[in-house]
Amino acid sequence: MSDCLFCRMVSGDIKPDLLHADEHLLVIRDINPQAPFHALVIPREHIATLNDLEPRHADTVGRMYLAARDLAAAQGFAADGFRTVMNCNRLAGQTVFHIHLHVLAGRAMHWPPG
Repeated sequence: MSDCLFCRMVSGDIKPDLLHADEHLLVIRDINPQAPFHALVIPREHIATLNDLEPRHADTVGRMYLAARDLAAAQGFAADGFRTVMNCNRLAGQTVFHIHLHVLAGRAMHWPPG
């Protein structure tokens, strides 16, 4: 999708602050961090929202959460805790319509969120 920001990162047209890349995912620093550490786990396949997930995407979503776990550990946040968030559609705060998992850490997280 040529107009999708994350697809442009996947294709290499835009160079994000890359933390990890493999054949399934990109992991980048968020450009508008909401915590001392804020990264995004992005699948290479374009899936607009959680509503667009199909059973064939189960492996992709699992890989996203495993990447978040590994990232938190590598950054030193696993023991103290971290938060993962996926927003779905505008009222939930989704601004880029390509699913992505937020990984936030480095401060106390409050409940309920925003």
